[in-house]
Amino acid sequence: MSDLSFYKGKRVLVTGHTGFKGAWLSRILVRSGAEVAGYSLEPPTEPSLFGMAGLEDRMESITGDVRDYAHLKQVFETFRPEIVLHLAAQPIVRDSYRIPRETYETNVMGTVNLMECVRLSSGVKSVVNVTTDKVYQNREWCWGYREDEPLDGFDPYSNSKSCSELVTHGYQRSFFEEGQAAVSTARAGNVIGGGDFAHDRIIPDCVRAVSEGRNIGVRNPYSIRPYQHVLEPLAAYLMIAASQYEEKKYAGYYNVGPDDCDCLTTGELVDLFCRCWGEGASWENRAEENAPHEADFLKLDCSRIKSVFGWKPRWHMEKCMEMTCRFGKTWLAGGNIPEEMDREIGEFFRTDGGWK
Repeated sequence: MSDLSFYKGKRVLVTGHTGFKGAWLSRILVRSGAEVAGYSLEPPTEPSLFGMAGLEDRMESITGDVRDYAHLKQVFETFRPEIVLHLAAQPIVRDSYRIPRETYETNVMGTVNLMECVRLSSGVKSVVNVTTDKVYQNREWCWGYREDEPLDGFDPYSNSKSCSELVTHGYQRSFFEEGQAAVSTARAGNVIGGGDFAHDRIIPDCVRAVSEGRNIGVRNPYSIRPYQHVLEPLAAYLMIAASQYEEKKYAGYYNVGPDDCDCLTTGELVDLFCRCWGEGASWENRAEENAPHEADFLKLDCSRIKSVFGWKPRWHMEKCMEMTCRFGKTWLAGGNIPEEMDREIGEFFRTDGGWK
């Protein structure tokens, strides 16, 4: 879906819009002419991509918590969205060991609250709940997980996202089989890209280290993950939401991940970062004893989304890292971040950037 004109004039609600993915998604939507409202806590990092992205006067930004059902319901009643993209979450695996109750409240009951608002709203036609590749019962095997594999994430974050999937499936079967809303879930792999300032994520750790003249510390250099640029899953979410808006037969459960060639070890990813960044960037192994469990091997089978939509990844990892490093250097130099975001969005969607 390279033509985003579908979204012009559509009323789109994005939960979690102040996060990394949410800020990129909001920028795409407002530049496509959509009427966008965002519902989220304050930006989770300082600095924040949302604060840099030039979105404050281009969309309605509502500070709120998806655990607050009454407030969320009021937003649905006031804004009356046609399309809902649910990204709000507690997204950090290590944080989920520290705050498991809050993680489950946000990721499970937040989904319940959202689906209940959709159920009671007559105007919503399309919903995409964004989960994660970590929802699967991970057996550390060498082939990719398919959408019909058992859901049972190991840690509180992954498990809570498995529960979010089940909540969505339950609401879909109970209330939307004959109803107005088409509902899908999208299970994306690890994303990289400019503007991610989260802790305990490898690329933000890399940028922080090189900006301070330090070696990059890598916790799990041999863990294999399906890495992709942040624009890859966002484009897929928008494609799914638009397709099922027009034809409900497209509603379902979709893996969104890179081709096998872009399933790298963390060490290989950081090697690529160092080559792309230059300036003597280097890393060292800082494996931790008694660290919380994290998967060693995880890969997705994306045959379904490719078969249904003819979708395929656009940027391989070398291109992803080129864009990520360019963004990081633009930010460190005090450059124009909205302009850089639009340049990358325009190149990804194969447009000349001449948004209406």
